[in-house]
This record gives sequence, C-alpha cells and structure tokens, in this order.
Amino acid sequence: MTGVLAVAMVAVVLAGCGGERNLPPIPEGIPPGPGAALPVIDLDAPGRTAVQLRGWADEQADRLGIPSIALEAYGYAAAVLTRSRPDCGIAWTTLAGIASVESKHGTHRGAGVGADGSVRPSIIGIPLDGSPGVALVRDTDGGKLDGDPVYDRALGPLQFIPETWKRWGVDANGDGVIDPQNIDDAALTAARYLCASGGDLTSERGWQSALLTYNQSNTYLLTVRDRAAAYSVGRRA
Repeated sequence: MTGVLAVAMVAVVLAGCGGERNLPPIPEGIPPGPGAALPVIDLDAPGRTAVQLRGWADEQADRLGIPSIALEAYGYAAAVLTRSRPDCGIAWTTLAGIASVESKHGTHRGAGVGADGSVRPSIIGIPLDGSPGVALVRDTDGGKLDGDPVYDRALGPLQFIPETWKRWGVDANGDGVIDPQNIDDAALTAARYLCASGGDLTSERGWQSALLTYNQSNTYLLTVRDRAAAYSVGRRA
C-alpha cells in the first residue's frame, strides 16, 4: 500500500507550453508507451550508477519538465528491472508518471533533488488517520521514518508508507542506506513493487493491476496514464 499527497485527485489538463503548436498527440490506451530508449549502461558500476544516464536525461529534461536527476533515477530503475525481471517490461515513463503525481518529481512544496538523489527538505504526507477521504493506517515504525508515532504517513518522492518501505525498500545509489527520501532508492523500490504487483506491465491487465495496487483509485490510474503517455512522446505532463 502506498500513499499520495493529495486526498482527492482533480482533472489533469495536458498541454504544451505557452500555446506551442505542432506538439505530438498524446497516445491513448494502456499501458503508456516506453518513451525514449535508454542507452546501455554498466548496472554493476560502483556508486551512483544512474549518473551514466546524465546525457540521456539532459537531452529530455527541459522538454519534459522533469529534473535530470529524477530522469536518471527512473531510467536506471527501468534498466535494472529489464535485467532482473525481463518478464515485467516496466518503462521509465510509468515511474515518471507516478512521481509526477506523487511529488512533482521530488519538488513538492519547494523541495529539491540533490546531486546524490536525496530530496531536501524531506517530503512527508498527511497523517493517515481515517479522517474523511483518508485511509486509516496506524503507526508501524514507531515514528522512525515519518516522525509520527500514532499514524503512518507517506514518505518521499514516490510516497511509500513505512510498512511498505520496510518490506520493499532497496539501496539504488550504492551509499549503503535504504532511504525513502532518495529518488534513486524510491524509484527502484517502486519499480520492484510494481513488477511484483502486476507481472507483465506491457499488458493492459498487468499495468492496471500494478497501478491499482499502488493506489486503489481509477482516477489516480488514469492520471498517471495520461502523464506517462505525454512523457512517452516527449511532451510535458
């Protein structure tokens, strides 16, 4: 189970910047397209391996409105799953669509993503206290990760609740810390979770199953789909 920063989703308007013309149409259908192909990188390199995608990310960052560091994280996560779970077929566009909805790619409320992938200040959601429109999730970590010893709160740029993070969290940048506030760790964790939840994400059924496991809302699913589909053709979402 994961959380979202917003209690209710609103309609998403996908448009180009400043009335720009001749933008490619946003494809319909599920799953959204895979987007720009990833270059081959050494997945076993030491340190923050995602940095090998810097040139690929820089080429797209301004056009998509996604920070390069975040794009590197999404691309790296997809590349890792291509090797470890070739049956899954998760694309970086899906991870980007989710992160756009959850935290504006780690920039929610003035946060930023550092060169090491860490999001500062930390992104912590509302208490999941069962109030109207909010799930009830009592504390599972003694407040260690979210600072709340009574109720759990969603964490980081991909908005995991502590219980889910404890089960699925992974160190993706080689610093020895499994940190929900690090976009590398969070993106790879999300990719693993989605593949386990949906199986074949190149199929409509698999992709829908994965997204509804991540957040049980059809509105959420369609919003992620729209944003990922925009990214798949080089448009801002």
